[in-house]
Amino acid sequence: MPFSPAFDKASLHAAYAGGFTPAQMVEEVFSRLEAVGDPGIFITLADKQALLAEAQALGSFDPVEKPLWGLPFAVKDNIDVAGLPTTAACPDFTTVPAKDATVVRLLKAAGALVIGKTNLDQFATGLVGVRSPYPVPRNALYPHLVPGGSSSGSAVAVAQGLVTFALGTDTAGSGRIPAGLNNIVGLKPSVGALSTAGVLPACRTLDCVSVFALSAGDAFAVFDSAARADAQDAYSRSLPQRPAMVKPPVLTIGVPAKADQEFYGDLAMQESYEQSLARLESMGHRIVELPFQGFFEVAQLLYEGAWVAERYQAVRGFFDEKPESFHPVTRAIYAGAKTLSAADAFAGFYRLQALKQALQPLIASVDLIVVPTAPTHYTLKDLEAEPIAANSRLGTYTNFVNLLDLCGIAVPTGARADGLPASLTLLAPFGKDGLAAALGDELHRATSDKLGATGWPLPEPAPAAAVADAEMLPIVVVGAHLSGMPLNKQLTDLNARFLRAGKTAPAYTLHALANQTPAKPGLVYVGAESGKGAAIDIEIWQLTPDNFARFVNMIPPPMCIGTLRLDDGTEAKGFLVEPAALENAIDITEFGGWRAWMGKASQG
Repeated sequence: MPFSPAFDKASLHAAYAGGFTPAQMVEEVFSRLEAVGDPGIFITLADKQALLAEAQALGSFDPVEKPLWGLPFAVKDNIDVAGLPTTAACPDFTTVPAKDATVVRLLKAAGALVIGKTNLDQFATGLVGVRSPYPVPRNALYPHLVPGGSSSGSAVAVAQGLVTFALGTDTAGSGRIPAGLNNIVGLKPSVGALSTAGVLPACRTLDCVSVFALSAGDAFAVFDSAARADAQDAYSRSLPQRPAMVKPPVLTIGVPAKADQEFYGDLAMQESYEQSLARLESMGHRIVELPFQGFFEVAQLLYEGAWVAERYQAVRGFFDEKPESFHPVTRAIYAGAKTLSAADAFAGFYRLQALKQALQPLIASVDLIVVPTAPTHYTLKDLEAEPIAANSRLGTYTNFVNLLDLCGIAVPTGARADGLPASLTLLAPFGKDGLAAALGDELHRATSDKLGATGWPLPEPAPAAAVADAEMLPIVVVGAHLSGMPLNKQLTDLNARFLRAGKTAPAYTLHALANQTPAKPGLVYVGAESGKGAAIDIEIWQLTPDNFARFVNMIPPPMCIGTLRLDDGTEAKGFLVEPAALENAIDITEFGGWRAWMGKASQG
């Protein structure tokens, strides 16, 4: 019987290391396509012989030089792949590009192979996945349910195990909704982090190229290979620092206030969401309810005024010449945009700016925001009865995200009580893609045991490793600046990145200082030979040199920065205390760290 590996990155690379070849992978893809028998997934497939030649040209297995070596991927058919038609699910619009979109070029350079172009809601307008003149992709788990859109084909291709990952686009949730409805991961990057050069716009100012994968680690590996500033894209942006999928031990997580939550009567989805939040609390994270009506007001703007006009502008000439080429629902949306004025657009901009100003303190008060990916499931029959209303409801927790410049990742959270897939989306400010992905991976592993519709188990997580950046400086924190503590925001506001948790050398005493607001400890070096010292829990964060200087200048006495000795034999700058501050302090060394002491203090 021929060998048939799982297509997640770790499994496929292990197969390659054991002698499986990219040519065999290509044969396996076409075999699986035939077995799945869903004609709606791909609009165009790459030529098999050309793929076999590309596979052969990869040479020897080299996942270091080419981190995506031999991984098959699919591309949503509004993203250019040289030599393959770009249709945007509108046959009359078809063009055959001579060059790859920037993101496709980068992924090919990293060793990945394009299998074909996937189906979508026409012109990426919709969240249901059925607004296409081609056969509709079937939901990978429950064919009577909508597959989600607009990146329907890309999500289903991943969920069925046909490819390792797939590219979608995301303006209003198109990279998250299909992931949530098909039990896979959907990474929606920070706006501008992945180039949109060679991508047909929906709303050019908001569009993101998104990544579908079976796990958060696989999605982030793709993101890491493609997150590059691009001079060919006027909306490209550089990230504050190199992406890293890391998170601190304790996070403050914002969630919609219960009075603002909306599940449209779907009690199973509501129960699943509440269970996932309880799981996050059990992991040690802090849940904070946020008023959410302002977020919903932002969401409503996306299909009003300025941003509907922007969709029309993207295909203006073609629409005015051939409106009959459009899907009826898409045509109605675009036709409505023709009645809008520049004044309408500016009214939308002004309203958005006012809402952003009002919401910014809420967003800044937490590390991440966690929402349901979709508030409910819809069947194909439901959609026939309410095509517009159902689409709108699916975007309840997605439409505001790009307008507020948030990144996000949708991750499976197991099955609901009725067996249907459940999913959460983790949202974070621009540039915090790695933080969202790290927590998403932890939650996915805590709640799920299967990948997509494949039955394959989740691969083992990559070994935890410190991601030191040579251009950044480490700072050791021991007290109120620890993750989840009151002053941690001073670090995160300076784009500090968590490096790792650890311990000092067994040569320090820790003291709860008197008359400090917020409460703070003092760390004192006494030497290992004194017999009084212990190894104290710490966290190491990293800052750019400029921000390191800003941070040090914020530190009031009696705290000071000195050189700390760590239990692994290294040294780093970190918090110590002036000896005079120990008067009336309580020696808490026996607790081994500030977090343990605060836990005891909170219990009385």
